[in-house]
Amino acid sequence: MAHFAQLDENNIVTQVIVVSDQDVIDPHTGLEDEVIGVAFCKKLLGGNWKQTSYNGNIRKKFAGIGYSYDASIDAFVPPQPYASWTLDNETVNWVSPLGAQPERTEEQLAAGSYYRWDEEAYQADNTTGWVLETPEVSE
Repeated sequence: MAHFAQLDENNIVTQVIVVSDQDVIDPHTGLEDEVIGVAFCKKLLGGNWKQTSYNGNIRKKFAGIGYSYDASIDAFVPPQPYASWTLDNETVNWVSPLGAQPERTEEQLAAGSYYRWDEEAYQADNTTGWVLETPEVSE
């Protein structure tokens, strides 16, 4: 099975469909061909299509509704989670301006603590942003 993402006029993914192998195979070579799959999708539903794959072999990430297609890096890009985060073009992951979240101690892990990003805190003081949260324990 092959997967194809439909793009709107702004290159935003509006739907992802599964296409049978027989509808993407080149009869001359017996190999999957994106051009044939795109033609099949256009004939079936119209619009602009790009192939995607679950394992990231095609366009770096599996397309999801709301993702954008960036032709300059030939990749599907998830929506930007926060205004301050930037895109790593190699991994196609968004990165906080402070880098990865801090490591948690054994005690924090045992308590179920986790870090969340606080964009307001970062905008007020760009040396902060990762906030440690610890769930309340109910007895």
